[in-house]
Amino acid sequence: MNEYDIGVGSVVLSKQGRDKGLYFVVISVDKKGFVYLADGGMRRLSSPKKKNIKHVSNSGTVLNSIAEKLSTNKKVFDSEVKSALRQFNQQK
Repeated sequence: MNEYDIGVGSVVLSKQGRDKGLYFVVISVDKKGFVYLADGGMRRLSSPKKKNIKHVSNSGTVLNSIAEKLSTNKKVFDSEVKSALRQFNQQK
């Protein structure tokens, strides 16, 4: 897994910053090397975190239901994202 395998719906681990060690879902990918992340709690879908793709690590998991909704512009709720990430953030 490398940084180029990261796409919409991927679960990533933050490697840098004050959110280091937390898992997020990729909401969108920028052509300039940035990803927009949300966790459904502190970082909601309405205001995702912009982070350099080099500062996140791909977990190898893709949340297909959320990725499909994001790609078809359907409504995704913060509670869906939060509950999907609950298992990852409890592993610490």
